[in-house]
Amino acid sequence: MAKLRPNLTDVDPVWNRIRKEAQDAMRNEPLIAGLVHSSLLHHATLERAMGYRISMKLASAEMSEQLLREICDEAFDSEPMLGQAVRADLAAIFERDPACHRLLQPVLYFKGFQAIESYRVGHWLWQQGRKDLAYFFQMRISEAFGVDIHPAAKIGRGIMIDHAHSIVIGETAVVGDNVSMLHSVTLGGTGKDDDDRHPKIADGVLIGAGAKVLGNIRVGHCSRVAAGSVVLSDVPPCKTVAGVPAKIVGEAGCDQPSLSMDQLLRATGE
Repeated sequence: MAKLRPNLTDVDPVWNRIRKEAQDAMRNEPLIAGLVHSSLLHHATLERAMGYRISMKLASAEMSEQLLREICDEAFDSEPMLGQAVRADLAAIFERDPACHRLLQPVLYFKGFQAIESYRVGHWLWQQGRKDLAYFFQMRISEAFGVDIHPAAKIGRGIMIDHAHSIVIGETAVVGDNVSMLHSVTLGGTGKDDDDRHPKIADGVLIGAGAKVLGNIRVGHCSRVAAGSVVLSDVPPCKTVAGVPAKIVGEAGCDQPSLSMDQLLRATGE
């Protein structure tokens, strides 16, 4: 039986702000009033709104929106950490993406955010032993968003995936908290072994567009991987790596590269 949840509308500043933004959006553009109301204002909590949004995006002739919504609601009701992760991811996008001016934008429009929250439901299913349903979520996330995350992968909170074209995250990959990555990033394996074979990305890492991190290697906290790099060996904390294969080219440049989103390579000593 689903856990009883309190009415969060009076104590949830994130959800209250989204609802205010939704009302403003409907006044400014009446043609999207139906979308905004059904996706946001119709729901009592952010968790319910996310369940609805995920189900609408992943529904197909193979599985209905109603069934998917029931699965999402069960996940959010059973695991409060999912709702906390949604809020952390929203804050990350709002703070780091200069194209994001309102909290409702990721919920309604940003496929990177929608993909990662859908993955979180799939990961919950995987942890419950419902692996076939988790694989179904993986398949539909890939088809709907162009983002392929294995449901067994472990991903922290405060994640921003910008643009989110062609993201691949493998089965034994681990991604820490407050990580930012851009489009066409691969966290992949090497060879045909089926053991622990994917990268471990520590907290606060920034991974540039098109970067490939391959094998059971570790990228240390608050490091930067430059765009287009191929990383095949461990990266120490607080360093910048670039090239094919990637080599250390300097310090990370700041104490929180994933927050600053600074991707410029500077000569040593600058």
